[in-house]
Amino acid sequence: MRPLKALINQTALRYNLATVKQLAPKSKIMAVVKANGYGHGLINVAHGLSESDGFAVLSLNEAIDLREHGFEQDLLLLEGAFEAYEASIAAKMHFNLVVHSLYQLQIIEKLKLDHPIDIHFKINTGMNRLGFNPIEAKEILKTLQSKSYIKSITLMTHFATADEAKGIDWQFNTFNDVAKHFNFSRSVANSASIINYKSTHLDWVRPGIMLYGASPIEGQASGLFNLKPAMQLKSKIIAIQNISKEDSVGYGEVFKAKNDMRIAIVACGYADGYPRHAPSGTPVYVEGKKTVTVGRVSMDMLYIDITNIPKAAIASEVELWGEHVLVDEVAEKSGTVGYELLCAISASKRIPIEIVYG
Repeated sequence: MRPLKALINQTALRYNLATVKQLAPKSKIMAVVKANGYGHGLINVAHGLSESDGFAVLSLNEAIDLREHGFEQDLLLLEGAFEAYEASIAAKMHFNLVVHSLYQLQIIEKLKLDHPIDIHFKINTGMNRLGFNPIEAKEILKTLQSKSYIKSITLMTHFATADEAKGIDWQFNTFNDVAKHFNFSRSVANSASIINYKSTHLDWVRPGIMLYGASPIEGQASGLFNLKPAMQLKSKIIAIQNISKEDSVGYGEVFKAKNDMRIAIVACGYADGYPRHAPSGTPVYVEGKKTVTVGRVSMDMLYIDITNIPKAAIASEVELWGEHVLVDEVAEKSGTVGYELLCAISASKRIPIEIVYG
């Protein structure tokens, strides 16, 4: 069996959730578990985050899966219903729906639901992806207050620059200009604003990437925010090559040795979700030491420098990211974000996932 695997630490998930609770003690927590729990496995993650007040997912199937596995928390569909039947099922199964367009409101109204539905009404405060214009939002909300098919309304928005110098005031002020006219619950804080802006800790907070132990703020390590990596991606050395000065490694001769080197071939490649564009010099960990990749990542293999690690041998374990090499380090080297790398693990469907504790 190929040695590559992803270890999911449920203790770390619980630890990160506790960190969120410490940061926002008066808010309910809507744990974002979309994208198959950010690549960690939806049900695995839900068990680790079972003390959350709710779970936010993307699809109806994800919400149904959580219910069928016994999770009774509030379940929120982050893009709402795409078709009428989804809104009908959501109402019957007591899922919460994000509503971000008149089209979605019309779907709900036409159904004449027997079960009134809880909605999260999304206001577009400047990110310009989803949501109602703030001016029209006020008028629509006035009419929704009297609709029998609406059980409750939570106002929400999403911040575009909570992790950047521009901050959140430009959006938060727009949101509050709408929210102050209504006595609805409110939900605005993503991971970065949970850390950076206490004022956004309203009725609900929506932590995502921080729950998995990755940093929501570029250039700042997750440990600074009291977070622990929940995923450890590990493989093993499957071959060793001793190469001479000027020899190349891998496709395209993008790496040539400046000196004689000892190179290990590791069973992991871009088909597994490791970034193909990770350059030479991307960190890995083997036999108690950090070292780096060399050459171009292949579909099924990558190559690391073990010249100064005499204990490294065939079958030596290699951490590609996790406890000793943060996923954010690999992401930064590769010109991407930790989110993408974590999600790519489940997308590849080639890596077995194991649950660990401790």
